[in-house]
Amino acid sequence: MQDKIKIIKVKKNTHGDITDVMLENGNVFSIDDAISMAKHGIIEGVNVGRAKNGREFLRSNPNSLTNDNLDNMPTF
Repeated sequence: MQDKIKIIKVKKNTHGDITDVMLENGNVFSIDDAISMAKHGIIEGVNVGRAKNGREFLRSNPNSLTNDNLDNMPTF
């Protein structure tokens, strides 16, 4: 079984929406691919939520830390 991997950086568009993620191995994936990977348990520390409009989004698992929230991660 493959070990889970963490997101270390994010890329945002001009509206502040996350469009891509960088994993700790340096690989970059679109947010849609990252959502699919999270659903399959490949990415650690995140889960998939669903907005009121039905759109899926990636979010950090709840905890007491703020520095691991996706919006607070370094950008690339």
